[in-house]
Amino acid sequence: MRLTGLRGITAVVTGASGGIGSQVVAHLVNEGAAVAAVDITHPAVAGRWSGPEPAVASRVTRHTAHVADAAAAERILDRVEAAHGPVGLLVNVAGVLHTGPLDSLSDTAWQELLAVNTTGVLVWSTAVARRMTPHRRGSIITVASNSAGTPRAGMAAYAASKAAAVSLTLGLGLEVSSLGIRCNVVCPGSTDTPMLRRMAPDPAAVDAVLHGDPSAFRIGIPLGRLAEPGDIAAAVLFLASEQARHITLHSLYVDGGAALHG
Repeated sequence: MRLTGLRGITAVVTGASGGIGSQVVAHLVNEGAAVAAVDITHPAVAGRWSGPEPAVASRVTRHTAHVADAAAAERILDRVEAAHGPVGLLVNVAGVLHTGPLDSLSDTAWQELLAVNTTGVLVWSTAVARRMTPHRRGSIITVASNSAGTPRAGMAAYAASKAAAVSLTLGLGLEVSSLGIRCNVVCPGSTDTPMLRRMAPDPAAVDAVLHGDPSAFRIGIPLGRLAEPGDIAAAVLFLASEQARHITLHSLYVDGGAALHG
């Protein structure tokens, strides 16, 4: 199936420097979208692009901002729309991870989880939705986590921040559905990114992710493999495409069956 509706669209991707975010940017560029790549560090886009490099470069702009900074979001969106036209797609990918028991979680870690994983989604989703409203069309996709709906030992605070992001996205989707704006969520499981490698730095930890860890009440991944960032990006592209035009308020789990989510 050939995806349609992405060529020529103006898209914004937060967390564009990360393993998943950079692949979302690369996939969108390959489909002919103009992409604003946003990150707290200068976004560097990974992956191979099709087509001549100068043509690709002209379709990607890089913007530096903290996702919880509402004023920065408005400034960036003003520049993006002036250069490329109305935003038709927002992909919230920016995220941070802090693990460990809740009773030893620092206030700083908790505030950062909420600021990036939750407030960032609120700031960018509402700012973009307001700009989409006059055009009565658009798509907002939040990359959350399968932990948002499945308890994980040592990840309760992260899961809470992602569960809030899911609820925000779907609640907004209900409010703007009559305006032709679709809001969906992609829930990855363990994905082979630098974030995962920092959390599970040794082969034994990765083996526990794949095959389960009874002491942590974790079943493992039924498909027996870690996701690659491109797997998550492909799911995002489908939900953004015309082929998903009748899909909204949906959470798509891309986790190899790890959450046993029906």
